[in-house]
Amino acid sequence: MKLLVTGAGGMLGQEVAAAARRAGHGVVALARAHLDVTRTDLVRRRFDAERPDAVINCAAYTNVDGAEEDRALAFALNGEAPAAVAAAAAEVDAAVLHVSSDYVFDGRKGEPYVESDATAPLSVYGESKLAGEEPTAAANRRHFVVRSAWLFGLGGPNFVDTMLRLGREREEVRVVDDQVGSPTSCVDLAEALVRLVATDHYGLHHVAGGGACSWAELAAETFRQAELGCRVTPITTAEMGRPAPRPAYSALDSERPETPRLRPWPEALAAYLAARTEREGAIA
Repeated sequence: MKLLVTGAGGMLGQEVAAAARRAGHGVVALARAHLDVTRTDLVRRRFDAERPDAVINCAAYTNVDGAEEDRALAFALNGEAPAAVAAAAAEVDAAVLHVSSDYVFDGRKGEPYVESDATAPLSVYGESKLAGEEPTAAANRRHFVVRSAWLFGLGGPNFVDTMLRLGREREEVRVVDDQVGSPTSCVDLAEALVRLVATDHYGLHHVAGGGACSWAELAAETFRQAELGCRVTPITTAEMGRPAPRPAYSALDSERPETPRLRPWPEALAAYLAARTEREGAIA
């Protein structure tokens, strides 16, 4: 299979391209410098030239707080571009997989969200991610929309990396404990996306790390596994004072038997920390 990856310079996109190569697929990996997905004309021409069998769209605006101020760019990348990518894929008879977010939910359910649950985003970021879902489905009958959550990986800044840095610098960190979600390894998610896009299990899927925790619990487990003595002091979302509202509970699960299941997040975290240590050793 020839697989084209948009947003291939990002944390998830890098892992998707790597996973596709490991699976033996031909890969066209396009970072933003190679393809701006907000330019519909460029997208159509590049897809026509490459003629992929499937497209995994990892291009996204990911700054949750920044979206409150930069609504236009968030909606351009997350809400409008996905439909153009899906339509361009359909024109060359390619399937399309679009990555969405747990932040399309308001967090009031209090237990893991499944695909049939009603959406109600609280933030501009969540609104923009939701805005990309239905147009993607409408533009390409061979579509996959995959919601995931709380990503961490080697290819970009993420919460776990921030905690490791702070854990080495401080004796104590204050971390929000009233937001619960599903931490997800980009390696695990990427492998699942590559497997899924090669099937005919079209439609909406929830794919995230197994289990759920709060940000404070994720920080504490990171320090435990990394053998750092930093203490975690739980605080509330209100005390943190971030611009964008977040759902209090946005853990994901799937009601579809064919949806890929990922390993529990503590196991994925351990693998990530080991890979990070190996990379740091190689650089040193």
